[in-house]
Amino acid sequence: MQTDEQAIRQLAATWQSATTAGDVDTVLSLMTDDVVFLLPGRAPMNKSEFASLSRPAGNTPMPKIIGNQKIKEIQVSGDWAFMWSELSVTVTPADNSKTIERAGHTLTVLQRVNGKWLLARDANLLTLVQR
Repeated sequence: MQTDEQAIRQLAATWQSATTAGDVDTVLSLMTDDVVFLLPGRAPMNKSEFASLSRPAGNTPMPKIIGNQKIKEIQVSGDWAFMWSELSVTVTPADNSKTIERAGHTLTVLQRVNGKWLLARDANLLTLVQR
């Protein structure tokens, strides 16, 4: 049986691999229905907005997204946990135009729902990497 920490690390790995594969439905399945994303310079984002922004309009191809996450700490207390990590994300549009890279820290709150760990809140402090 997996420990809570192992299950949370698996959630993070699944999130990353599904994002790279463009599997939006899997990513959405890893969130609570009331998830909130806190992002620099904009209003909080909910699950519906995340889903909308993750799916290109019409027949527009998906961008290529590659992430690298280094989990620094996981703490569990009952059905709640938090994780902070260093994260870098590179997004290349399908037309291979200008690649955008962001990097920084994240603070994630997870909730156990029906025995499964899900992302409930995420404070994303990624900023644009200047090259």
